Amino acid sequence: MIALRAVLVVDDDRAVRDALAQTLDLAGLSARTAGSFLEAKDLIQPDFAGVVLSDIRMPGRDGFHLLDHARRVDAELPVILLTGEGDIPMAVRAMGQGAFGFLEKPCAGADLLAVLHRALRARALVLDHRRARAQTVAGDPAARLIFGISGAVVAMRARVRAVAAVPGAVLVTGPRGSGISKVAEVIHLSGPDAKGPFVKRAAVGLDPQGLTQALDAAAGGALFLDEVAALPPAAQFALLEALEGARAPRVMAGSAADLGAQVAGAGFNADLFYRLAGLGVRIPALAERPEDIPVLFRHYVAQASEQAGLTPPDITPEIIAGLMARDWPGNTRALMSVAMRFALGLGADELDEAEEPGLTAQMARIERALLIAALRRAGGRATEAADRLRLPRKTFYDKLARHGLRPEAFR
Repeated sequence: MIALRAVLVVDDDRAVRDALAQTLDLAGLSARTAGSFLEAKDLIQPDFAGVVLSDIRMPGRDGFHLLDHARRVDAELPVILLTGEGDIPMAVRAMGQGAFGFLEKPCAGADLLAVLHRALRARALVLDHRRARAQTVAGDPAARLIFGISGAVVAMRARVRAVAAVPGAVLVTGPRGSGISKVAEVIHLSGPDAKGPFVKRAAVGLDPQGLTQALDAAAGGALFLDEVAALPPAAQFALLEALEGARAPRVMAGSAADLGAQVAGAGFNADLFYRLAGLGVRIPALAERPEDIPVLFRHYVAQASEQAGLTPPDITPEIIAGLMARDWPGNTRALMSVAMRFALGLGADELDEAEEPGLTAQMARIERALLIAALRRAGGRATEAADRLRLPRKTFYDKLARHGLRPEAFR
């Protein structure tokens, strides 16, 4: 961990500013001073390699305004507030707004330095973690290309990495619109043959000759067969024969249909199914992970805005609430379509009137989504989930019963 020394000192009283800077210099720290919020704001940047020490009472924009600005720029930047009129309500407000520390002037040099050293160590840990994460993400297609914060997506990313490291055919399943081909490509990019080609073919209507040509084109890489359930019987036998050979490229099959049911009904070759399903990745439906909706929507809006050369529009809490109230049978593909229309100024709430739920239904869906998200974050621990939502336990359990949710299902 790199030792940090930089402290941005913000105080409108020059004598106090100079005294604080001298104290820091004598302690081996590096002080940079500013006499107001306006002077300080341009010095507060993301990944600032230091911490901020600011007076609260200043003409114009005060220390609380500076704290809010710093939190918007970098939510993990430690800000210590100083005041000559210390009282409990002010201290509570400071800590409630995210201040790292709160000290009353004049404060003993030892007390000030103790808080600053703790803040600098915390900041160093944050920056080290960010650097390590950036290096990991740069070499981790699963982290770079599969978006979401839910436990279901975290588990899926781990599964993708594990499957990518093991040679063999892969079956990627999920509901329509969930991004099956994209996940297959991420598996390819995460594996040892990432520099080889990734060839995609629709399985429907593919005959043995076309399959052979596709396998040849994918030599040294991977072949993805979309909706493998539609692969004609002759091509199924040809694929099984190719998989038993030693020189075939990696084969990945995608299916939104229940292949196991098709095998039971003799609609799909059983031997081929078991060969493909040995390494399987399932993509959860968007309805199973509502907490990912805001993350995905913001990403899609930013992406669409960049492609169109537009400034991304503001995404209000009301818009997010409306999105979370929907069932999303079209999954991420439908969410992406809405995000693109929103980025282009066409609105984010274009549902057919027949499909538009009433206010009560929308609020119920949002409530259910929030309950599910809290239970997932708490690992099924009901008391912790209730605390996260700031609900009395009886109220929390009443809501779970109303929505048919059981805490143990999230453990």
